[in-house]
Order: sequence, then C-alpha cells, then structure tokens
Amino acid sequence: MIRSGRKYLDALRDGREVWLDGERVEDVTGHPAFRNTASSIARLYDLAHDSEHSDLLTADGVHRAYVVPRTHADLVARREAYKVWAEAGFGFLGRTPDCAAGGTAGFAALPRLFTTDTFDGADNVLAYHRGLAEEDLYCAFTTGDPGPGTDTGTGDGDPAVRAVKECDGGIVVRGVKTIGTGAVFADEVIVGTTEPLAPRDADHALCFSLPLDTPGLKLVSRMSYEARSGGVFDDPLSSRFDENDSLLVCEDVFVPWERVLTYRNVEATAAMWWGTPAYLNFVHQAATRFWTRLEFLTGVAILLTRSSGTRELPAVSRSVGRLLGMVAQAKAFVLAAEASWEHVDGGCGGVMPGTEISCAQRGMAGELYPRAVQEVRRLAGGSDRRLPESAEELLYPVPGAGDGPGTPGTRAKDRMKLLKLAREALGSEFAARHERDERFCHGVPYVHPAVRNRPGPAAVRNRAGGAATRTRPGGAAMRNWADGPAAQDWHGAARNWHGDTQDWHGDTQDWHGGAQKCERLATACLDGYDPDGAPTRTRGTFQ
Repeated sequence: MIRSGRKYLDALRDGREVWLDGERVEDVTGHPAFRNTASSIARLYDLAHDSEHSDLLTADGVHRAYVVPRTHADLVARREAYKVWAEAGFGFLGRTPDCAAGGTAGFAALPRLFTTDTFDGADNVLAYHRGLAEEDLYCAFTTGDPGPGTDTGTGDGDPAVRAVKECDGGIVVRGVKTIGTGAVFADEVIVGTTEPLAPRDADHALCFSLPLDTPGLKLVSRMSYEARSGGVFDDPLSSRFDENDSLLVCEDVFVPWERVLTYRNVEATAAMWWGTPAYLNFVHQAATRFWTRLEFLTGVAILLTRSSGTRELPAVSRSVGRLLGMVAQAKAFVLAAEASWEHVDGGCGGVMPGTEISCAQRGMAGELYPRAVQEVRRLAGGSDRRLPESAEELLYPVPGAGDGPGTPGTRAKDRMKLLKLAREALGSEFAARHERDERFCHGVPYVHPAVRNRPGPAAVRNRAGGAATRTRPGGAAMRNWADGPAAQDWHGAARNWHGDTQDWHGDTQDWHGGAQKCERLATACLDGYDPDGAPTRTRGTFQ
C-alpha cells in the first residue's frame, strides 16, 4: 500500500512525546517548528502515491527502496527513485523515508546474520521489513551513544540505552540515544549502535524497533530552524526542509520480543549495519542526494552570474566549470558504485553497490562539499549583505526607498529571492548544519580509513559460511533467500542479461545533465512562492 501525504500526516497525530525548548509539542503537523517540513515530506508520499513519478518510485505495490535489488538494473531503478525524492527537497532532506527503507532491505538481504547463540532475530527482521514496506511507513534510526559523562537524571551513572529487565513478553529498556535525524517526522524508530563494542558491553549490545507513540519514549528536539525562519521568502530552505535532529530518551520502555532484532550479542549488533548491505544502501541514497545538492548549488551559482551580468567573464566561466566538474564527480561515484556491484551471500541476498567506491564516496563528499560552497560564495561576493532585512520591505515599501536591489536584467523581487536563497544555502546556520553533516556524519576525517577497513559484508559472510562473490552477469542463478513463511515474494526476480557487458546507452541510464539541469533545479526552488510566502503554483518535483 502506497500512502498519500494526507494519510501520512494523519498518522503523525498519534500522541507521541516530542519536546522543544522545554515544552511538549502536542501535534508536529500543526506546530510552527515542524509543520512545513512535515508537509514537504507529505509531498514526497504524494509523488509516490499518485503522480507521473509513481511508476518510478514504486515496484510491486511498495516503495522501490524497500525492494531487495537482484541485478545492476535494480540498483539503477532504485537510484532513479532516490533521485526523484532528492530533487523534491533540492538535496536538503537527507533522512527521507527511503533512507531507512534501503537499510532495512539490507537487513532482509542477509537475515541469518541475526541468528546468534544469544537471540534469534532472523524472523523478526524479515517480518519487520515486510511490515514497513506493506504499510509504507517512515522509519528513522538512532545509533549514537552519549558520552560517558552524560547525566540523564536516571541516577545509575549509565546513560546509554540498555536492557534493565527481561519479561516473558519482551524487555524493558532505559537510556539515551543520539542523533535521531528526522525522528520527529517518522512512524517508527530503530534503536541500535554502529559503534564498536567490547565483549564486556553485552548489556548495550541490542537493537530494537518501536512506534513513536510508545509509552515512555521521548524525543527532545534541537533548536528548530523552521521555527526561527522568517518565512518562505526570507528563508526558503529552512522554512520548508528542516529535517530536525533529536535526542531519544527511553524511560523504562517495554519492547516486545518480536520487535527485538539483536540482543546481548556484540558481533551481531555491529554486523547488522556493517555486515549486511544496510550501510552501503544508506550510502547509495546519501550519494544520490549529495549529487543532487551539488546540482542545486551549481544552479544557484549560474543564476547568480546571470543576474549580476558576470556570466561571460572568463574567470566566472572557469568557476562555474569547476562546479560542474564537481557535479560530474559526485554523479560518477554513484554510477561507479552501481557498476561495481557485488553479490550478497553468493547471490542468495541479491546484489549491493560496490563497497570500495561507496566508502570512498563518503570520504570524497566531506572534502568536496566545502570546496563547492566556497566556490559559490566567491561568485555571490557580498551581494547578499545589501539585502533588505525581510520581505516586508517589498510588501510595505518605505517611501523613497525604491523597489530594492534589482539589476538591469532582473526585477528587484526576483533578485531578492535569489540572493536570499543563496544566503541561506551558503551562509546561514541551516547551511552550516548541512556542511557539518557532509563532513562529519560518518566521523572525523581520520576515521574514514578505519571505516573502509572494517570487516565488511564479504568478511562477515565468509565467517558465517557463505560465499562472497563478485561474479558478473551470467553466473549462477539467483536463489530465493527468504525461506519459510516470512518469504517475501515482492523482492523481485533475477533479470536476464544479454552478455557480460553492460549497455551504458540503454533506457535505464540517464546521461543527460550539465548546466541546464542544474539551473532548472535551482529555478524550481525559486518558482514556488511570492514575498507573502503564498505558493505561486502547486509544487511537485523538479522537471
């Protein structure tokens, strides 16, 4: 079932406990700190539910990100679905529902990894994946632990989430997790850990899932950029695309056994992220979004040069050329990760993006993004500093002040819209958060080599007794990996390949792009509103 945006918003009114600035938020869909972003996410659901993009975004009745890919063509199809949603948020909504959807598909591709000597979560993970997909739910995840000196007020000196009691029907958990990006907008949250754990840390070695309205579960939101924005005209990005981050607090929360994925097993609790395709699927989605955001920033740069009349200057052309080169680099990493695909569990779990290219992309993005932002800043110069403070100056002009900072080829209103968009994308606190995220969301730079050298899916599968192969098309036939009653019949079947070479000019690959596409993406962001914040047209995704 593919939900509509309206059904998604209705589901958020479930009594969940969200806190902001010391006060409880009764309804995130109506609160000024969250309502616009919730509406932006609802529009994503509408694109999948009933739009010209529905066939691209869905397969066999579920969102395509939930489908376990079986071939290179499936990876391409999934990326094309990622791209539609990424463009709808102009690259600034990162943890959209398709992010964790891909992660849970990664879990389902290798369910036997969840069978250990302490707990068997294989059936649970398959059932959970199926339930999320069939109900079209938005799942968030939080995997970071607070520092050892954190005081959570529990009085026991242990801030991290752990099981404090076992019952016949499940476990009781207590503690804190960081950072729940997008969690306030989700239906479900997966609570786990991606950090290395020592054998003595078995109490913290667990992963489970919960609905957001579970008693005792709290989300403490960071400062909301949306709440502090001046409206869509003055802050066109933060007012609509603040996906938010929050602290997750479990205050003696009961978790049924069927919602436990790993329990008291250090290896499985880490390997569910690094030893299945989950992490690589996360990267596939993130890399597609990163490519899209660079397209957007490059489009803003092109519009700035046209508005200021500097477009034809050789130095400006070279600068725009460097930005287009960065866009091509970001795109190349996505396509290369798909082209270097690997079998999962000898083909029983389908295929996944190439490990080396995927991990290299994360290191590259952290280094490339600040360079791209600085390049656009140089093209903008200090023009944004000469802006009126808000759209009020256009709605209620001061006598004798004129219309504002126009140029010979651009009306004052349009020039203000563009400069305000550039300022928020490049120099606002919202922009700083996104730059920080690109640089450090997977750790500081000196951690990247360690991440790349972790025991990856191949190593874990070999220890489990499976064969890890990189057989090109034409190898052994795919087998159905989901045995028993939980078998999922909509994961797709192996597709026929014609020879051992890939057709790089077929219908599945979009090789078009460049300056015009970047400019159209930035223009689509500007076209959606007037100085009073009212929409000028029904916003869908960029065409």
